[in-house]
Amino acid sequence: MFDLDNWTEIFSSIRKNKLRTFLTGFSISWSIFMFIILLASSNGAKNGVMTTFGSREVNSISIFGRTTSIPFNGLPDNRQVELDEKDFDLINNQILQKEFISPCINTVATASYKRDYTSVTLVGVYPEYKHINGIKIKDKQGRFISDLDINKRRKTAVINQRLKEVLYQDRNPVGEDIIINKLRFTVVGVFNETLSTNIEKAYIPFSTSQLLFYGGWGFTSLAFTVKNLDTKKGNEQFIKDLRARLGALHQFDSQDEQAVDFSDRLDTYLQTLGIFNAVNVFIWVIGVGTLFAGIVGISNIMLITVRERTREFGIRKALGAKPYSILMNIVIESIVITAMFGYLGLFVGIGLSKVFNWFLENNTAIASLAIFENPSINVSTAIGAMISLIIAGVLAGYFPARLAVKIPAVEAIRAE
Repeated sequence: MFDLDNWTEIFSSIRKNKLRTFLTGFSISWSIFMFIILLASSNGAKNGVMTTFGSREVNSISIFGRTTSIPFNGLPDNRQVELDEKDFDLINNQILQKEFISPCINTVATASYKRDYTSVTLVGVYPEYKHINGIKIKDKQGRFISDLDINKRRKTAVINQRLKEVLYQDRNPVGEDIIINKLRFTVVGVFNETLSTNIEKAYIPFSTSQLLFYGGWGFTSLAFTVKNLDTKKGNEQFIKDLRARLGALHQFDSQDEQAVDFSDRLDTYLQTLGIFNAVNVFIWVIGVGTLFAGIVGISNIMLITVRERTREFGIRKALGAKPYSILMNIVIESIVITAMFGYLGLFVGIGLSKVFNWFLENNTAIASLAIFENPSINVSTAIGAMISLIIAGVLAGYFPARLAVKIPAVEAIRAE
């Protein structure tokens, strides 16, 4: 049995060989520490870049009508492509990958409340647009555009926080009037966007916007989200096929990339994700290399340790100690050292990443310039790395110790 005497002997050996213990422990702690810092930095950079997408759906696509650059079927080039209900019906009813969809009418208007006024970006949208662009209504500050607003062509408006601050200051604007281009609208909600800007912005029902500001027909752009597209190749083929179908509707060459413009957030997202996947692989290679270097360090130190103690093993065998008891002492000592210093490296690495994250969150000026956000690592990954080092340390001590205890006591005592 492994009793108290054995534990006393192990800790006595550790205290007696402080330099050896320190070198072994430092190799373990440094390996775990660097592994955590590398992965946390990679995750922090990825989180920071992905935040630029905000809460908006990364699988969203917007279409804008432009000008043709290639003659087609006897029609000249330089023709204006104007989006209308045919395009909406095509996407909404014939594109199987479509999820949410909203036509959009963008215009610049003047908004005022009492004596305050400002220029505002006015966008007419459907209710689904909140899912496409990640619009969040602030707590207890109303709602977004509804189907009833669309059907009844109501003059309702949902304003952003910036516009609320300019016109209403500290007042809750929900239920208040807002004058837009000399027309009276009712504020029904205040929203936040993840990508905050200094632009005053308001959403109104698409039907109202089309009637008042766009001649009752057409729209400036068409936004929608897609599903089941998760590869760059698949996304490119989808855009190519969609361009061809739009070309058939508007009579332009399917190869004419200037006829319609695609703002493809999914393509940008997939490219960014691909870059970070490659970076993550590179970081993992370096991290695993660091762990391997730690394992090599542990192996060398344990090999030296066993050689130094070969004579001790011989004396203990001569005094009646069993080989199994000697072997277990070495293994348990290895486990104690690797676990203790491995936990130290784990604690310092995770702690440092938490401190850095706290520093970013509580220093607005630095956070706005930093590319990092929430630099962290999955705890199970860190623990798995530490366990790997512990196993490596055990094996590094077990095999040379196993050979040493097989040496006859007389030969072991003679060993230098």
